Amino acid sequence: MLAKRIIPCLDVRNGKVVKGVNFEGIKDVGDPVECAAEYNRQGADEIVFYDITASHEGRGVMLDVVRETAKRVFVPLCVGGGIATTDDFRETLRAGADKVSVNSQAVKNPKLISDAAEIFGSQCVVVGIDAKRNGKGGYSVFINGGRVDMNLDLGDWVKEIEERGAGEICLNSIDTDGTKAGFDIDMLNFVCSRVKIPVIASGGCGKLTDFSEVFEKTPSSAALAASLFHFRELTVGEVKQHLKEKKIPVRSI
Repeated sequence: MLAKRIIPCLDVRNGKVVKGVNFEGIKDVGDPVECAAEYNRQGADEIVFYDITASHEGRGVMLDVVRETAKRVFVPLCVGGGIATTDDFRETLRAGADKVSVNSQAVKNPKLISDAAEIFGSQCVVVGIDAKRNGKGGYSVFINGGRVDMNLDLGDWVKEIEERGAGEICLNSIDTDGTKAGFDIDMLNFVCSRVKIPVIASGGCGKLTDFSEVFEKTPSSAALAASLFHFRELTVGEVKQHLKEKKIPVRSI
């Protein structure tokens, strides 16, 4: 059985981490390079940066952050936010990212997935999804940070993502995001049953047992969390120790 991955996520705006970070001993708590280095030290399997301003002006700043982080961090680095073209993919990978995540732009232009997979390889292409229950027993895909309902069926979309050559899906449940009530087990199982590519669980993690629950109850390959790690409620090491005790395979620190 493949080791399950634990992935801290950092939202970056104009070169600074937002959503507050309170590591002790890091002088500038909003410095993404320092935060990433700390997660690397804690044993993260991967680190995700989302450029949440994602305007073109912000992109240069973000690429500088990626370059500096790549020098300090020795686990895969995934970067998303404002990626609209294969040139954006190329620039981000050239700056030192190992993977590039697309979300809204992939919904608007699904060909971006297949073009990027063909040029850079499936392993570089992650498609992020924001979805929520539609009240009819299914799920709808949203874009623009969960604000715009595309009336796109989640089951159809994940199949298309896989067919177009993406290497991975990061599934964020709008219903559980920010609730700290646990990952959306039903939605994850719905998606995992429809694709063979790895699925990352995102949205709703609030405590240690949420990590073991998501791996015990779904075939998810990885779990992503932000504020839990940023506010030092948990370290990556504590999560991995808990998973080991539950006999869930993880990469040793």
